[in-house]
Amino acid sequence: MNRDLNEASILQSQSETTTDIYFKNTYTIVSTVAYLLGVPEKIFQNEFGSPRPEVYERLEKEKSARIIRNLCMLRTAIERNFGYINEKMTFEYKGLMSMPELIPIDAITQLEQDHIHIVKTHSKLVHYIIDINRLIMDRINNCKDFFPMWLNWQYLREIFIMPNGLTEEGTKVAANLYYMNKNFYPYRMYMNWPPTDQGNILYNDKKFVTLLYEWNFDKFEDFSKVSDAGSRTKDNIYQFLEDSGRTVVVVDCENSDPYKLCAVFNHLETDILEKIARVVLFDDVHTTDAWAILKQYVHVPIEHIVIERIKQNKSLVDIRLTADACKEFYQNNTDSFIIVSSDSDYWGLISALPDAHFLVMIEREKCGPDMKTALATSGIFYCFLDDFYSGDNEEIIINALVLETRKYLDFTVKFNVKDLMSHILQATRVTLSEEEKKQFYDKYIKSMRLAIDDNGDVHVELNSWK
Repeated sequence: MNRDLNEASILQSQSETTTDIYFKNTYTIVSTVAYLLGVPEKIFQNEFGSPRPEVYERLEKEKSARIIRNLCMLRTAIERNFGYINEKMTFEYKGLMSMPELIPIDAITQLEQDHIHIVKTHSKLVHYIIDINRLIMDRINNCKDFFPMWLNWQYLREIFIMPNGLTEEGTKVAANLYYMNKNFYPYRMYMNWPPTDQGNILYNDKKFVTLLYEWNFDKFEDFSKVSDAGSRTKDNIYQFLEDSGRTVVVVDCENSDPYKLCAVFNHLETDILEKIARVVLFDDVHTTDAWAILKQYVHVPIEHIVIERIKQNKSLVDIRLTADACKEFYQNNTDSFIIVSSDSDYWGLISALPDAHFLVMIEREKCGPDMKTALATSGIFYCFLDDFYSGDNEEIIINALVLETRKYLDFTVKFNVKDLMSHILQATRVTLSEEEKKQFYDKYIKSMRLAIDDNGDVHVELNSWK
């Protein structure tokens, strides 16, 4: 039924172990956090470290990120050496700029260049901490867009905010906590968290995000956003495509997720994907519109077939997919198929084409153990759509949301303002000159806007008389 694949490789590939051979760590989030916390640049240049140099270089060009980084660097430097710096300021009348061995002067210089003035005369050291805390609180939201939409921003924001940090007592409590647990803080940089021996909490995205949610008594479970399918899964897909003469991907849109499929194509090597002749989406009229925009984000030829229903309670997707796959095999010399579906109905298609080669992509929670066992026993490699990195799917998700929003608004909110003008003039029996009509239209009608109340109800607002 399928070309020979090493049996051990197949069985290993079906394993749900979390070792790196099956899952590849990602480092985008931890690199961004490390930059903002002020982790030294040399850590980013270490090839064995977690923070990535390309993230450092990108954020260095962003003023809002630079400001938070330099403020955090300065805060940590003061916290590390508070007693010694305070003594020199009190008894030797030294300022921050005169202690380059203790204070990152470059951070102060960059802040000045970005119009943030830190150095003041006759200021107590604790007031520097308070001022820095205030600046961070005021500006940290400017960094929200450096993180994906799916990550809880409130959880993330809090790690930069010193609790009660605008008071001397609050800074003292935070300093004591930092001194007692300094070795637990990532790269010894100050942050707001419950410090315990967790190893390097910025080791990778999966570890950090999992801990971040736990600190907030929450649980993070969508690990496809913080890891990617590992080398064994991808190598088996590449081998399947290399051994194929002509490969067609057939997708059951009723039983698949367009965002997860997008993640698959976007994280496989482009030159290998060129072996795919085309992707055929077999779609039902009642599935998500995201399938219609998938081709904008996937660089593989896509044909989108929307199948109407004869009976409203009966979909014809599985029948059409099976029929077209058989046509592909017998008429177009397609010898290999990648089936994207978690539906066991397609075992009939696999059985009907014993000379074809198959690879199946399923969703972990939607495919039962019997189907997985049948595939593995028959030597058919399958992989999980859920395992591919989806953390960068934000653009297609936003596009789908906006598309659906426009459809809904077009259906529910639709009127012509010229008809509205005619109606209000007739209803009020007011006679206006053309110039008066224009002025009224420009001030009240053209400037109409939607307002949303606390219950989510929408109404149209007009400019007031005065």
